[in-house]
Amino acid sequence: MTNTTLKPLFTSTAGFGALVLRVPVGIILTAHGAQKLFGWFGGYGLEGTGQWMASIGLEPGLFMALIAGLAEFAGGLALILGLFTRPAALVSAVTMTVAIFSVHFSNGLFMANNGYEFALSLLAATAALTALGGGKFAMDNLLAAKLDE
Repeated sequence: MTNTTLKPLFTSTAGFGALVLRVPVGIILTAHGAQKLFGWFGGYGLEGTGQWMASIGLEPGLFMALIAGLAEFAGGLALILGLFTRPAALVSAVTMTVAIFSVHFSNGLFMANNGYEFALSLLAATAALTALGGGKFAMDNLLAAKLDE
C-alpha cells in the first residue's frame, strides 16, 4: 500500500470529541477483554469463556473466546491510545454486532433482562469512531505525519 492509500486511515478532523468518546469506550472494551482472556475483574478467563461460548453455539468455543477477547482487549487499548483507531473501532463494532445477535437480542432491549442496550451503545460508539477516526489527540496523527515524510 502506498502512503496516499494509508493516509486517510490515520487522518481525522474529529477534534476533541473523538478523545471524549475513545477513552471511556476503550476502557470498557479493555476490561471486558481482560475478563475473557485473563479472568480479571470477575471474568471466567479464556477456558471458562470458551466453554460458555460453545454452550451458546459459538464454536469452536475456545477460539471464539480468544478472538472476542483479543478484539476487546487489544481494540480497547488501541482506542485509548488513538492508535489504529479506525481498524480497532471497526473490529470492536463487528464484535458488538455478534454479541447483540448471538447473546442479547432474544432478551429484548434492556440490560436488566440481559438485553442488548449496552452492546448497542458500544456498537454505536465504535461505529462512530470508525467513521470519525481518532481525532486531534490520537497517536494516529503521528503515523499520518510519518506518511508525509
